[in-house]
Amino acid sequence: MIVEVVPYDPNWKKAYEKEKEALVDNLGELIYKIHHIGSTSIKGLAAKPIIDILLEVQSLTTLDNASSAFQSLGYEIMGEFGIKGRRYYRKGDANRTHQVHAYEAGDANVKRHIAFRDYLVANPAVMHKYEKLKIRLANEYGNDIERYCDGKDSFVKYHEARALQWISST
Repeated sequence: MIVEVVPYDPNWKKAYEKEKEALVDNLGELIYKIHHIGSTSIKGLAAKPIIDILLEVQSLTTLDNASSAFQSLGYEIMGEFGIKGRRYYRKGDANRTHQVHAYEAGDANVKRHIAFRDYLVANPAVMHKYEKLKIRLANEYGNDIERYCDGKDSFVKYHEARALQWISST
């Protein structure tokens, strides 16, 4: 997968809304809540042009039984994909367009993702540091997604911890 970080695109919000509608139409009652997460959800932040969607569901087992709904929307079913208690789905093969991360409602990962997103929005200086880091890493490791992700890891973990403290105090 080629790593490309591009300037913020206001169409990302529309792409999220369109995919949200398709997911709700196909999964209906299985979805407890649905969120736009990741860099494409943050106005003004450069990002890989992949829409990250977080689904909160009542039961991962029930969600697992709805695999055909994801497949009908063009998603590849990846299982936990390295994170216990998650279901991961990706769309678009090497030219990925969407990623769905599903957790049971109340899972700590839900709070972590939303806190990080909201923290970056509330802290533009941190958001810009993150943007510069992502651009630098994409330029250095443009064809190595693992090295790109590894390069962001310590920044993300540090600021996720701060985000969780921040969200608890607000």
